[in-house]
Amino acid sequence: MDTPSELVENKELYDEIKEAINKSHEEGAAKIMELLDQQKNTPLNIAITGECGSGKSTLVNALRGLSNDDERSAPTGPVETTKKATPYAHPKYPNVKIWDLPGIGTTKFPAAKYLEHVEFKKFDFFIIISDTRFRENDVKLAHEIQRMKKKFYFVRSKIDNDLRAEQKKKGFNKEETLSKIRNNCTEGLENEGLESHQVFLVSSSEPYEYDFSRLGETLEKQLPAHKRHALLLAMPTINLEIIGKKKEIFQGKIKYHAARAVICSSFTILKDVAREYQAGFGLDCESLQKLADSIELPLSDLEAVMKFPLADNERLTAVFTDILSLWAASVAVKTQKLDFFSAIGIVGSKALSCWSTYYSINRLLDMFVDDALSVFTKVLDHVTAKP
Repeated sequence: MDTPSELVENKELYDEIKEAINKSHEEGAAKIMELLDQQKNTPLNIAITGECGSGKSTLVNALRGLSNDDERSAPTGPVETTKKATPYAHPKYPNVKIWDLPGIGTTKFPAAKYLEHVEFKKFDFFIIISDTRFRENDVKLAHEIQRMKKKFYFVRSKIDNDLRAEQKKKGFNKEETLSKIRNNCTEGLENEGLESHQVFLVSSSEPYEYDFSRLGETLEKQLPAHKRHALLLAMPTINLEIIGKKKEIFQGKIKYHAARAVICSSFTILKDVAREYQAGFGLDCESLQKLADSIELPLSDLEAVMKFPLADNERLTAVFTDILSLWAASVAVKTQKLDFFSAIGIVGSKALSCWSTYYSINRLLDMFVDDALSVFTKVLDHVTAKP
């Protein structure tokens, strides 16, 4: 529920919603969609850089939720495959682009001229990746990025390979090994004059393990609000915090969908929003199949913990009908939301219609969040049970 001060601050936005509702059917629908598109089209450009063979392309693919053998993936290999800065759009959120940059220090891209070659100004932040220690070229690049007042993050890749090698040694301890690798990287950076910089240990093939989740949280917290939303929606649901923050973003958009209810049918809106939530929480058929394949778990095991239908239109219709039939039961909340719509000049039957859809979509969102939590728990249990 918006406070009075928030209503004043957002008056321009609310005036736009009111104007859209008072237009003709076609004009009003187009205006509401324009307002929604403004939120989802914020550009975000992430640069992945490092020395040749450090795992740049694999990380690009992991951040986009793709395996290396997907036809949309950045090419990977034992030799340098990236000849120029190449953007790879997120498959569901094309406004988010992950850039695979050429390896630092190659003959064609010496460190001294590297940022000039890759047009550094267009990137929101840099991820500097290494599969061993961070070397002289990594540090030179970090100093230059820092001088230009851009943010950068150090990622130590292929951690799963290191652990497999260490497991063969007597007295192996996973946590001690990870701490040793992290300290080794940090000390190397400090010796090169870079102090107090976090190093994230990741395996691009195992995003539920190690520091992949912590990396995402750090990136999100240090971005401006509008960029933060773009990153969060594009991120895979690899921890509970991301699921909760995605829910908050979707809740903030329900007012727009409710306003559309005055112009279009509520059922059509619910179907559109359901597809948006499926994609955002990774609950669509393609995402679930990729997730199941990546952790070597049958798809049916993930579907078994879900309550919301994926592709069964008859069941989907039944769920929507049930939601719409229950909206009037919440009288106290209804009064609050009617106050909101009245505050922006929408009264009577239009306000009731807006509230009906607001309540319905909010309940719809809760159902998807429940399924996202169930799938996440199932995946985490399966991953942690592996030897």
